[in-house]
Amino acid sequence: MWVCNDWKDYEVLDASSGEKLERWGDYLLIRPDPQAIWNTPRTNKGWSSPNAHYHRSKKGGGSWEFFDLPQQWSISYKDLTFNLKPFSFKHTGLFPEQAVNWDYMMAKIRNRLAEQNIDGVNEKTAGQSAEFAKSPIKILNLFAYTGGATVACAKAGAAVTHVDASKGMVTWAKENAASSGLADAPIRYLVDDCIKFVEREIRRGNHYDGIIMDPPSYGRGPGGEVWKIEDMIHKLVGLCAKLLSDDPLFFIINSYTTGLQPAVLSYIFNVEITKYFGGKVQADEIGLPVRDNGLIFPCGATARWSL
Repeated sequence: MWVCNDWKDYEVLDASSGEKLERWGDYLLIRPDPQAIWNTPRTNKGWSSPNAHYHRSKKGGGSWEFFDLPQQWSISYKDLTFNLKPFSFKHTGLFPEQAVNWDYMMAKIRNRLAEQNIDGVNEKTAGQSAEFAKSPIKILNLFAYTGGATVACAKAGAAVTHVDASKGMVTWAKENAASSGLADAPIRYLVDDCIKFVEREIRRGNHYDGIIMDPPSYGRGPGGEVWKIEDMIHKLVGLCAKLLSDDPLFFIINSYTTGLQPAVLSYIFNVEITKYFGGKVQADEIGLPVRDNGLIFPCGATARWSL
């Protein structure tokens, strides 16, 4: 399992009976999580005095109960800063476990730039489109959400194309970039259906040195396009293979969908990428340490391909 141990502003304090007790900066939240099937004693005092508690409804969905939580606040991971706010279906706008992937991508980008003796893209650019064309490393982030991976890759010195079907999430991603000192970085923000965008990029002859995707189990594009991960993920990976550059850095898939285990993602990569490009695939669970007992809380699956 890949575990992120480097957070200072976030931690899982405890988990029990279908819920997690988390510290997000100065605030304690209780949120449901189906992975916490164990029923252990809730000895942490935070269980009885959270700043907010998301209650799951037996009819589906749920709602927040607020005690003392601002409408928006921010936390930092190393030199990255992210804006948070509670919104529907328990989320805050950030998946902290993804930091283990941010570290991986940033190291890959910085190592390549060091090999080429290039400093990367200056964060204060005069013209975004011009700088994007000149950038030595180009990254495509699909289903990019609020831009955690986008911000990480841009901070490391890459030019990033950020694609998500939600206009609100793209706006949020821009705010996260600005908070991390990347308001003028070479990031292209696009509200688009990911499959249609990739198909257009193939026709345009564009290529990327790194591809990231974090697809939902189910969703709709801005034009009502239906996405169902079990039906579409293999096709999309095959299409994305046509966008890889001649000397790519990585291809990463992250999944929170039950049934798409690390071995499934590894199989898809080996069929669509390794068979033609060579390289290697690593696939595993990702997790976060639980402070009160020293155990690791499982948080999904990731597969990484690289040469």
